[in-house]
Amino acid sequence: MISEHTPENPRPDTPQRSADKAEIDLRDLLGERTQIVIRHRGERYVLRLTRQNKLLLTK
Repeated sequence: MISEHTPENPRPDTPQRSADKAEIDLRDLLGERTQIVIRHRGERYVLRLTRQNKLLLTK
């Protein structure tokens, strides 16, 4: 039997999300830094603000 995953029947490993989305100003996140490390499911990602004022997320 194939189970169809819908918002009412999400995949078991899908985190539940609220309808509200958080908004964070980048200055509040980075402060005076140009990069931060974000951990997600045991993996490390680097969020960096480039000289061209663009965001770069790398693993």
